[in-house]
Amino acid sequence: MDAFGARIGWGSKPAVVVVDVCLAYLEGGPLTDATGRFESARASAARVVAAARAAGHPVLFTTVKLAPGGADAGWFAVKVPGLTAFEDGSPYAAFPDEPAPLAGEVVVTKQYASSFFGTSLAATLTAAGIDTVVVTGFSTSGCVRATALDALQHGFRPIVVADACGDRDAATHDQNLFDLDAKYADVLGEQAVVDHLTGAAR
Repeated sequence: MDAFGARIGWGSKPAVVVVDVCLAYLEGGPLTDATGRFESARASAARVVAAARAAGHPVLFTTVKLAPGGADAGWFAVKVPGLTAFEDGSPYAAFPDEPAPLAGEVVVTKQYASSFFGTSLAATLTAAGIDTVVVTGFSTSGCVRATALDALQHGFRPIVVADACGDRDAATHDQNLFDLDAKYADVLGEQAVVDHLTGAAR
């Protein structure tokens, strides 16, 4: 038996969490890359969200909102000056056309990397009976990784959608997916996730 990389598997009630998919990382934004990795991940996340909605699974979004000067982000704001893109009123914190929250879908506001840290996400998922958290979004090495790890530590089954996560560097993206799959989450491709969410895999 290998020491790492066993499968956690799906539970009976999944929800998709879209982590920080916003204009800051897309074309024209201050945190984007020159190769289109974030745009490709955005498109994949949109397809996963569409599949989840069509099958009646909950979809939740996160957004970063900081006080002026990053006063509520502590040393994180000092370490990452680019977080000024998320100060209250910045246009870069807005959602793209898709995926974007529909009326009635939960939007979790956060100040740090993990979607669980200092937020109501765990309580919201638990109250809804969710046992599996499907993680998509930006960035793989930062907020996606932190969210998947904390999903595990809060007792949820984390599924990370490799195609629906983006990072500024391909090697960084791949290394973090490798590490997540080895120790903290099941990393799957978009089609496998869509098939499961829509029942095609069952």
